[in-house]
Amino acid sequence: MKAFMDKDFLLSTDMAKTLYHDFAENMPILDYHCHINPQEIYEDRKFDNITQVWLGGDHYKWRQMRSNGVDEKYVTGDSTDREKFQAWAETMPKLIGNPLYHWSHLELRKYFGYEGYLNGDTAEEVWNLCNAKLQEDSMTVRNLIRQSGVTLICTTDDPVDTLEWHKKIAEDDSFEVQVLPAWRPDKALNVEKPTFAAYIDQLSKVSGIEIKDFASLKAALCNRMDFFASMGCCVSDHALEYVMYAPATDAEVDAILAKGLKGEAVSKEEELKYKTAFMLFVARQYCERGWILQMHYGCKRDNNAYMFEQLGPDTGFDCINNYAPSAQMADFLNALSATNEIPKTILYSLNPCDNAAIGTIIGCFQEKFPGKIQQGSAWWFNDHKVGMIDQMTSLANLGCLGNFVGMLTDSRSFLSYTRHEYFRRILCNLLGGWVENGEYPADMKALENIVKGICYNNSVKYFGFKLDEVK
Repeated sequence: MKAFMDKDFLLSTDMAKTLYHDFAENMPILDYHCHINPQEIYEDRKFDNITQVWLGGDHYKWRQMRSNGVDEKYVTGDSTDREKFQAWAETMPKLIGNPLYHWSHLELRKYFGYEGYLNGDTAEEVWNLCNAKLQEDSMTVRNLIRQSGVTLICTTDDPVDTLEWHKKIAEDDSFEVQVLPAWRPDKALNVEKPTFAAYIDQLSKVSGIEIKDFASLKAALCNRMDFFASMGCCVSDHALEYVMYAPATDAEVDAILAKGLKGEAVSKEEELKYKTAFMLFVARQYCERGWILQMHYGCKRDNNAYMFEQLGPDTGFDCINNYAPSAQMADFLNALSATNEIPKTILYSLNPCDNAAIGTIIGCFQEKFPGKIQQGSAWWFNDHKVGMIDQMTSLANLGCLGNFVGMLTDSRSFLSYTRHEYFRRILCNLLGGWVENGEYPADMKALENIVKGICYNNSVKYFGFKLDEVK
């Protein structure tokens, strides 16, 4: 029997061990999509206790605590941090087979030196150990980033944001890690939301452009893109129900937008037509500017209406949506390709059943740059062992795995960089298994290039950041 989470954790063959320890283990991390707070980076926050850094905002853990029957008081309620930690510790032993069990113990080992395992009985020991460690200067936010080997972080930012914290970080010579904004214009896209009109008014004020039709909206968005670009932004991200394609005339789009600006309800057909026009416009802008288009889709959000009223969004009540017409996504990309305006694009579906569709669609639009159109890493409910294996196997079967841009944290936690270790171990075990089985030669030069590429180098080249590849 293998020891629990030893140095060869998840590595089942000699070749897997070689690929991980020789090539993957010490590669830096480029976190091109996450939700961490740049203010906390600038202020170099020091956390008071493990609950603040581990459970604050972590809806992955909240879902599992609720699944274990933990009262909401101990999840997001007014109980003490110690009580919340105890509730999480008592949940942990039930999570056999869940990536949270692995992630949590990887974090305890890497950042706190704890080699045991967390449960209700060890909670006090772990609480005291972690809290004592967190008081050390080595555990400030900036130092957590440094010891994780991170070279660059892209946060997630709204077009109306001032980006003041990014500016302050950029001007601070004492911190060597690049922290760049990423453009996330969901609120300008979601014309069906009751908050749309108020948001567009805000966008008007920030851009200095009165938004009265689609042309003026596009001008306001370009104004803000210019500002974001001046702060180093070259990455966009969009949260979509699915990648739609419902073309409309300019007059139709103006009429739909007019309803949205007046706070009037729009039909589903009108919503899709507006969103199609919006996405085609921004995608063309990204192509012109050399930005990357990321589209995350396939999520049905805020399913528990009662809890949404209590807690708001991003609190653990989302699920997979299985409606994603792949033909429309292909038509959307085709519309951009027809005018030679398709940007580098990364597609993420929350539904693993979409893997094959994505794998075949991206192959229709590859050109000029290796892996120009990407299938993104296994996302959210899929970033577990099986999900990662399935995503990479599908991409290998239908596309070019060697050009894959690899893992991202998509996290709100400064301890979650161990997810890259988790991913790299799974990657090396997958590749190592193919070699051991005679499906790929033991060509160590080629394998080194593949592993280092997927871990880091491919994303350096793909995004065009001012970073050096690791040779």
